[in-house]
Amino acid sequence: MHEAWIALALTLKVAGWATALNLVLGVGVGYAMARWRFPGRELADALLTLPMVMPPTVLGYYMLVLIGTHGPIGAWLLQTFGIRLIFTWQAAVIAATVVSFPLVFKAARASFETVDPQLEDAARLLGISEAAVFFRVSLPLAWRGVLAGLLLSFARALGEFGATLMVAGSIPGKTQTLSIAVYEAVQAGQDDTANFLVAVTSLVCISVLLSAGRLVPGRVAARA
Repeated sequence: MHEAWIALALTLKVAGWATALNLVLGVGVGYAMARWRFPGRELADALLTLPMVMPPTVLGYYMLVLIGTHGPIGAWLLQTFGIRLIFTWQAAVIAATVVSFPLVFKAARASFETVDPQLEDAARLLGISEAAVFFRVSLPLAWRGVLAGLLLSFARALGEFGATLMVAGSIPGKTQTLSIAVYEAVQAGQDDTANFLVAVTSLVCISVLLSAGRLVPGRVAARA
């Protein structure tokens, strides 16, 4: 059972880092897509949402091609800095970030689109910088939807399996996350360990989903 706790700790670390990265990437891209108009905008939206519907193993293959030791990014990191990403917990973070990114991006874009642009324009007329407009006007008005997306992203990162297995493998204590540990326990006939891991994962995901549901702007408005 000691291995199960190690897998839980690693999964929380991976999901936490993935959520932190998506806080920057997902919110930033969501805001840009909500405010900017340019040719091919809907195509860009479809491409950014693609990880939500694409099979995780296919995403894992694409990541292997990019960050593998013979890939353009992986080879550059290895030759320049001596960094090998494949089969590390950092690779698991990358996989979880990519797979859960659309949940933050779509929630952030929808939330920022509900913010009245006239409020932002009024702030600009007062001489406030663009960064201050975002942090003092846009984000405070959209924070519920953004936070809900981040919670859903965290839950999705907790359960990531296919892409993580492709790029990080299943090394106990190093890259073996909860979902992979469940798979390995079932394959080894360790039913007690599998049941424990499944129960922990289910409780965490249910708690996150309940918290996210309370933050959806529509539900909050309806209750008011």
